[in-house]
Amino acid sequence: MWLSRCPLSLRPRSGEQVPSLTARIARASNPGGATAIWVRDRLDGLWCDEDFADWYPRDGRPGLSPAQLATVCVLQFLLGLSDRQAAEAVRCRIGFKYAMAMELDDPGCHHSVLADFRDRLGEDDRADRLLDLALARLKEAGLVRERTTQRTDSTHVLAAVRDLTRLELLTEVVRAALEEVASIAPHLLDELVDEEWGRRYGRPVRLGKNPTKPTTRILATGNDAVRLLEHLYRHGAGRTSGPRVQALRQMMVQNYHRDAAGKPCWRTAEKEGGTGLPSSSRTIVSPYDTTARYARHGHIISWKGFSAHLTETCAPDGPNVITDVATTAATTHDSKVLPSIHARLARRGLLPAEHLVDAGYTSLPHLEQATREHQVTVSGPLRGNPTRQHHRGEGFTRDDFHIDYDRQQVTCPQGQVSAGWHGPYPTSSPTAPR
Repeated sequence: MWLSRCPLSLRPRSGEQVPSLTARIARASNPGGATAIWVRDRLDGLWCDEDFADWYPRDGRPGLSPAQLATVCVLQFLLGLSDRQAAEAVRCRIGFKYAMAMELDDPGCHHSVLADFRDRLGEDDRADRLLDLALARLKEAGLVRERTTQRTDSTHVLAAVRDLTRLELLTEVVRAALEEVASIAPHLLDELVDEEWGRRYGRPVRLGKNPTKPTTRILATGNDAVRLLEHLYRHGAGRTSGPRVQALRQMMVQNYHRDAAGKPCWRTAEKEGGTGLPSSSRTIVSPYDTTARYARHGHIISWKGFSAHLTETCAPDGPNVITDVATTAATTHDSKVLPSIHARLARRGLLPAEHLVDAGYTSLPHLEQATREHQVTVSGPLRGNPTRQHHRGEGFTRDDFHIDYDRQQVTCPQGQVSAGWHGPYPTSSPTAPR
């Protein structure tokens, strides 16, 4: 009767008790306790199988308990284990068996199952929903509460792609598009690919920083890309092509322009007298990960990938618990992420009273917005004034003006008061635009 109300490929195991023999040996071998045992005793598990019901189809081969797999992933992160080490821990460690209510002779699962589960976790907004469930259980246990002190910081996440020069990138994206077409509809390449193309795109490109005959290579790659795209369009495959062909089309626009005769020409920066290059927020850096972007932080850190923003509690009378995780493009400024962080914390009922951040998050409009909408005090250093007048002590800088946010007025050093106000408006302000 129970199975008729649940997806048939999911076998709920919620409410199961820890086997008596497993519990007895776990207590005897860990008299001082362990992380996995504590999770089971204090939280009764972070999730139950019914929380994952919409992750699985209604028919098919019965799968492993998703609540157990999610718990393994958490313990794996806490203890810094690889997939193989985590699978071995499930087989061999009594604490893991206790946390997942397993019999001592349970063989566990193959390590590849963990990677498959994480892939399933990355679909839609499942990771965010899973964090909501975990925080709700932690809140019920009194380990995290609202209106305490929290802090947010960001770190760069490297994309799993090679660093390529522009010419290497264009050659590689042509090769990737050819491989994609060959795997889907190889007959389309019969009239196009010859022995010369095989030598040019038969293996991953590695030209180095100083390739021989770069101008010839640029023209040859551009002409080959145009021929490939036109060939696919003539055969009706242009609109139904895969992501790598779409990446080739976009990267051709980013790196080439057509001259008066219609031939592809290499784009150069405007300061070099060229037609200009796209911003880094639009430029694709790899045909295999079209969402990764190039970014630079100061004069030290530069990377290709993404930015991760982690928020955690830091009250002196409680444990540090991660309350929000946000992943953005590497080119997204930290200050633009703050409103969305507060919106998610408000939905979870975990807004802080004081939010500690670094200078990347402290823009005046967003600080005022956090106070007005969520009653959150954002504390952090304001960014310095980089203007030439400030460094030379000439003229007036922004630090010389007095800003009254309550009255929505700005007073200049000579005492003149502004007549208008452009910026964040309090919702109750009579001058707020409608």
